Amino acid sequence: MNTESSTTTHWVHDLDPVLLHIYGDFGIRYYGLAYIAGFAVAYWVIRGYARRGWSPMNSEQLERVAFATILGLLVGARVGFFFLYDLERVLGNPLSMLRVWEGGMSFHGGIIGAAIGLWWSARKSQVSFMHVGELITTIAPVGIFCGRMANFINGELYGKISTVPWAVIFPSSAPLGTPVEDIAPRHPSQLYEAGLEGLVLLAYMQFRLRFTGALTRPGRLGGEFLVLYAVGRIFCETFREPDASLIFGFSRGTVYSAIMIFIGIALWVYSTRAPERGLEAPVEPSPEPAQPMKKKKKKR
Repeated sequence: MNTESSTTTHWVHDLDPVLLHIYGDFGIRYYGLAYIAGFAVAYWVIRGYARRGWSPMNSEQLERVAFATILGLLVGARVGFFFLYDLERVLGNPLSMLRVWEGGMSFHGGIIGAAIGLWWSARKSQVSFMHVGELITTIAPVGIFCGRMANFINGELYGKISTVPWAVIFPSSAPLGTPVEDIAPRHPSQLYEAGLEGLVLLAYMQFRLRFTGALTRPGRLGGEFLVLYAVGRIFCETFREPDASLIFGFSRGTVYSAIMIFIGIALWVYSTRAPERGLEAPVEPSPEPAQPMKKKKKKR
């Protein structure tokens, strides 16, 4: 397939967002696989944390917390998208939230939903909400990386017009039917976010967890995650085409991320005053002892 026009050297985005077509546009999509990959890696890594004595959860508690957190994230990301980015649409047609095949997920809404699900499940499991939350932040950048790569494959959330050599022509950025040679190249801002908010943040969080003892300070890792993600997001927003109306001249992603910075700083300050946290391996629930079989008395 020709991926360049006759009048430009910029790559023309022609990736199919559907990995496997089942019927028409319905099939296995990269976006869905990105979520599955992020959840699977997080679950596997946190089980490893338990073996090292970093996680307070046994396998039963982990399953409950994982289910509630994932459910909260998905619902929060979906609902948050409409309330944070497309409020007029949901007020006019509330049922539009159910059209999941049309896309629309918000990272900031997902964080709120995941936090609610985590708080509820941590309380039910009698484990520390903050401790488990901080463990999740050390692996959350994997999900961010997968999601941003899926955004790039989908050709959505693209950047502003640019002439840098690595700029990409996104046909979806122009009205349907526009000739490729008439479409301006743009920053591949999805890749910027995948690298900065995903890979770089992951390396930092893993370093802090494994080599600095930051996990013993309640609130430290969570605060640093929120601040660093928000700073990275605000930086990348300067290259990204706003996908909703501006707030006081700033993109919505920038405004919501600025709020995250204040929350992250508050957590970090709290970590300087809170007593250190002790770490120990979780205790697996012991199976119920088998009841000895009673010998039947012979009838005489």
